[in-house]
Amino acid sequence: MATPQAHPARARDLGLYPATGRTGDHNAITDVPGVRVGHTTIIRAPRIRTGVSAIRFGDEVSPGRALPAGLSVGNGFGKLIGATQLAELGHLETPIVLTSTLSAFRAADALLSWVLDQPGNERVRTLNPVVGECNDSVLSDIRARPVRPEHVLAALDEADRGAVPEGSVGAGTGLVALGFKAGIGTASRMIEVDDDEHTLGVLVQANFAGVLRVHGRQVRPPTPSAPQPDLGSCMVVLATSAPLDGRQLSRLAARAVFALGRLGGAYTHGSGDYAIAVSTSAGRLPPPDRALSPVFEAGLDATEEAVLNALVAADPVTGPGGRVVPALRDALG
Repeated sequence: MATPQAHPARARDLGLYPATGRTGDHNAITDVPGVRVGHTTIIRAPRIRTGVSAIRFGDEVSPGRALPAGLSVGNGFGKLIGATQLAELGHLETPIVLTSTLSAFRAADALLSWVLDQPGNERVRTLNPVVGECNDSVLSDIRARPVRPEHVLAALDEADRGAVPEGSVGAGTGLVALGFKAGIGTASRMIEVDDDEHTLGVLVQANFAGVLRVHGRQVRPPTPSAPQPDLGSCMVVLATSAPLDGRQLSRLAARAVFALGRLGGAYTHGSGDYAIAVSTSAGRLPPPDRALSPVFEAGLDATEEAVLNALVAADPVTGPGGRVVPALRDALG
């Protein structure tokens, strides 16, 4: 297992994203108070490039301390475990774990064990673990299902605040998006909601098809590559300190899915495009809907920037069979 450090260059550093909107200290989902991110990266070259990413929220979310949450499905060709209860009840009762498609079910069982073992959960009899996934079979032997419970537990236990490693790390290790090596990316915005200042943060697991658009222009890989199988997906997780309710959070999540289209996302038949939005301010009165426009705009912008950060941070990778997936930085010269 290895955890690469965050790449020093980000989309704003390279002029790929205008410096609009005030960010938090780290321009990351961890700028939202109480939110922590952990990664476990699994690389056994040349066949295995995969991993786990975990997002934890506040004073540990649990069945007895659920947080308001919402879900939006852009294209439902995915294995988002826990989706129906998330949509039906509008609340989240576990951390969110991201991993590879065929490892999602093992990851859900490990997350279940981790939550049940937390103090205060001794009497829990029902639980809805939430695990998202992307298909990393272009660069990893997905049938090997190398993710084990210890990998999930390590990502959860090592979750921390501060800067978030991006690119080929954790659940982003084997991912390809818009023709380039991609993976995990994050961004944040400071927002005003009903005269109160709050933070909104986004983390993406980017693996979707299409042709990248930056400043309205298409950016293609420097050399033609073999057509990518129709296996793309994107998981977007939004967190905010604003006290939105489940319905409002579902509306926010929809904007994050829309943001993928800004970048050239194709929403292909085999793409699982999902967004989950979570409020860390449970128990407070939600703002009126008329106050939500700045939140929606921030969600769109931060999601777009997070995907670009994932692309900028990733290095080129040679996968099984010698296929080379280029880095966006190389295409930009």
